[in-house]
Amino acid sequence: MTTKNIGGALDLASYAVTDSYFGAPYIDRDEHRSEPRSHRVVHGGFAGTDTRFNFYFQSEEGYRSRMFQPMEGGHAGHENIFGEGPVAKISGGLEMAFRLGGYMVESNCGHIGDDIDPRGGEDPTLYGFRAAIESARLSRHLAEQIYGAPPANGYVYGGSGGGRRSPGCLEYGAGVYTGALPYHSGGNIEPWGTTSRVRSEQPVHFGLMFNVQRLLGDRIGSVIDAMAPGGSGDPCAGLNVHQREELTNLYRLGFPRGDEFMISQPFGQIWLWTSIADMLLEDDADYFRAFWSEPGYLGHDEPQFVENDVIDVEATVARVLTARDLQENTEFADPALQALAYPSIFIAMLNQTMDLPMAIQLEGVGSGYRRGAGVYVQTGEAAGRRLYAMGESNDIFFLDGRGEANLLRATGVKAGDKVRVDNRPFLAFCYYYRHHISDDPICDFLRIDGKPIYPQHAVPLASPLMGVPYCGQYEGKLMWIHATHDSSLWPPQGLTYKRAVEQAQGLEGAQENFRIRWTENAEHTPPMMVPMQPNRSAANWLITFQGLVEQSLKDLIDWVEQGIDPASTQFTFSDGKINLPKSAGERGGIQPVIAVTANGAARIETAVGEKITLEVIAEVPPGAGTIIALEWDFDGKGTYPVKEEVTGTDARMRSMVTHAFDTAGTYFPTARVTSHRDGDCAAVTRRIENLAAARVIVS
Repeated sequence: MTTKNIGGALDLASYAVTDSYFGAPYIDRDEHRSEPRSHRVVHGGFAGTDTRFNFYFQSEEGYRSRMFQPMEGGHAGHENIFGEGPVAKISGGLEMAFRLGGYMVESNCGHIGDDIDPRGGEDPTLYGFRAAIESARLSRHLAEQIYGAPPANGYVYGGSGGGRRSPGCLEYGAGVYTGALPYHSGGNIEPWGTTSRVRSEQPVHFGLMFNVQRLLGDRIGSVIDAMAPGGSGDPCAGLNVHQREELTNLYRLGFPRGDEFMISQPFGQIWLWTSIADMLLEDDADYFRAFWSEPGYLGHDEPQFVENDVIDVEATVARVLTARDLQENTEFADPALQALAYPSIFIAMLNQTMDLPMAIQLEGVGSGYRRGAGVYVQTGEAAGRRLYAMGESNDIFFLDGRGEANLLRATGVKAGDKVRVDNRPFLAFCYYYRHHISDDPICDFLRIDGKPIYPQHAVPLASPLMGVPYCGQYEGKLMWIHATHDSSLWPPQGLTYKRAVEQAQGLEGAQENFRIRWTENAEHTPPMMVPMQPNRSAANWLITFQGLVEQSLKDLIDWVEQGIDPASTQFTFSDGKINLPKSAGERGGIQPVIAVTANGAARIETAVGEKITLEVIAEVPPGAGTIIALEWDFDGKGTYPVKEEVTGTDARMRSMVTHAFDTAGTYFPTARVTSHRDGDCAAVTRRIENLAAARVIVS
């Protein structure tokens, strides 16, 4: 054991890199901070690489010999988002790591922004796990100097793209990590040691989601209504044959029932299109040509389904807008415009680039389907830059792109510059799923007697920044969390890593080292990041899942360090859908199970001013704690103003309230129940939510 060095100079000279790709480590900032509690921040990188890191060493009093390494979502590329800022607030960030007795490591995963390391090139192992692992190894070397010994245990976790990379760290980081908690992610499987890029199976299916949005237009409202509480349950009613076929296929591929509103509100999905479109056009040029010109492809065989939406015109830039303009200028305050601008504003806030030009207003685009369209700059300082529309409103195109285009967006674009607007690649991508089927049984409906119905092309590869496929072989413990309403990584993606572990370690190894938990009524992101429906706030139909993530991370620690077996969620899978048992005892896991009725039914009709009786039955699974809050939201605003008294001692509750609506309309009165492992009604962390609603039609 070395001598403790709480605040003195740190020795880097004695550190020998394990991975020879990395040059000598350096520190360019070493400072003390007092919030959220006293800690030391060390920032630096490795010579000759784009790898950067931030280490946050808390004071010795709260330290329990643990290292925590959150992994960024998307393509990663930042080492400064979990210490402070919006991501830290919604993901637990530094405060959670300190609460759980550890110091925190952030890595940019080997690259800066959305660009690749020029020296590392397109090596997915660098971005998938090697840069993160080497950063963690260095942190252990420094932790030994600061605390007197390296951490006894290391935990890596993250959602979305972070759930893609955190298992890789456990798989290839023996001796560095003892546990991993990936959530809301997915990918494909290859044997340990692969250097392949991830196959883009889920992004292929996003094309179908975009197609359903395009084909349905305003009819999406009837689909949403059919699948909402008390709805008909028939989302295809009133649709034509082609619309019905595409929507049915979307469900077959696993799009979550009950989340249809998100078909009309793509965020991460459409961002991903903008980031990979050029790569697909380069790597799969034959498909984008064949779609319009060869038999077997809809663009050739049935052009009536796309021809009215085609855009291929030259347009003129009227003005260029920054994220700050979009957020603060009252000219753009219209809610519909703000909903479309939100992805651009959020990304700018995340990257602290509010003054970066993120959108352009165009003249001369004409008719056609604008979301997803390529906007290719033809003249001026930015000539040659290729951007794509995440959305469009009032001739304002909200843009992103790949590599340098992602970093610059509309920088250098001026009023009067000419652009080419071309959405033919996007329209072809809308039917991409038919021609790029994987060997996953979920795609069997696209085969007859085992043979594909449509001409086939290889499933494309994801950006190398997404890392390598899962292998399922690791030392330590891994708990997987997935959401039943995840419209970005659909529920079937939650089964991939289970298969990987069973293949690599066998059923016995999986039972020893793997657990899965399903989170009901949760999206890929927290409700605060989901747009409001016309009559329902996101908080009226989605829960905040961070409490479940933190409790699961605590359970993972207890599993690794004390051998306490964590509860799994029981489920079945059929027809692209995850099915959860109705009772808490059968379902297991740690989330409350809840049901709501109005006058004893899922749907009622009533009159203005007439009192109705709303009933909720809620139960916490065995060993998962007790109910600490029961709240009602009647009007869809998601504020839950009615709070019933609870003692924190009951694992099961049945309660009734009466309410009268004073305005005609359709309402979804919702009960939200919160449980806590310790029954602490005053707790602000590890609060685990679920909700349910009935439909009330008031006339």
